[in-house]
Amino acid sequence: MSRTMWPQLRVADWTETRDTLHMWTQIVGKIRLAHAPLVNHWWQVTLYVSPRGLTTSAIPYRAGVFDIEFDLFDHLLRIRSSNGTHRTVALESRPVADFYRETMQALGELGIETRIQPHPNEVAPAIPFDEDRQHASYDPNAAQLFWRQLLQANRVLGEFRSHFVGKVSPVHFFWGAMDLACTRFSGRTAPPHPGGAPNCGDWVMVEGYSHELSSCGFWPGGGEEGAFYSYAYPEPDGFADHPISPVDASYSPDLGQFLLPYERVRTAADPDRAVADFLRTTYEAAAEHGDWNRAALEEDPNRWQKHR
Repeated sequence: MSRTMWPQLRVADWTETRDTLHMWTQIVGKIRLAHAPLVNHWWQVTLYVSPRGLTTSAIPYRAGVFDIEFDLFDHLLRIRSSNGTHRTVALESRPVADFYRETMQALGELGIETRIQPHPNEVAPAIPFDEDRQHASYDPNAAQLFWRQLLQANRVLGEFRSHFVGKVSPVHFFWGAMDLACTRFSGRTAPPHPGGAPNCGDWVMVEGYSHELSSCGFWPGGGEEGAFYSYAYPEPDGFADHPISPVDASYSPDLGQFLLPYERVRTAADPDRAVADFLRTTYEAAAEHGDWNRAALEEDPNRWQKHR
């Protein structure tokens, strides 16, 4: 895979756009949350990488469905209903309050009655959406570059996911912390999570971390260009000291997770291999020290190839 497929995007160059986009994704994610039935670990609230940006996928509403997509080519929020109607909201530099008002108005025009918790979670301070005039920046080029980062991360995470036949999440975008994640589970329950995320009930984390897990993903906040991460809950003894690859990855005691700077991936001779090695070895740290039944949980995704 060519290094040019992994775009450069310095966090410092798009922080204001990132923070505005984060609030917009929280609004859209909460709309999905308002209508979709609970799926374990809050999987029903996430967004997904699409060919043009980020999408909710189909959201149930009465006898039909609707979806919402951040189109990062035309820079529009597209809301489509199964009754054939649709609305768009421009993605441009303007306050979150204006985006929130117009998005909720568009839903109303489509006959989709929606009430959401009108303030963000997992951030501090949590400015109510209808009062947020602080976050008002949108650089369309930066937003699309971020999507291109997600596109590559989504592809490699998806390949990693295919090697696991136990319980495993989709590769999905959590709008709370604004990260792309994939989580594997041992099959055993976990001790109640202590919580502690800002402006987020501890009970939310109890649901999210109800079973032993090894989670990995990409976050556009660590390092100069973001970072890949991997952690275990609960963290088993020996996890932090387990040998991992590549050499640019390390364990952060402050965050309680392994980190691989995105810029190290982007400039690697083989970026895909660098990420794949990181995902594999950090998962092994969780599975080996956590005594997972690896023989029952892992499989070769090409096991039927000879029959094709």
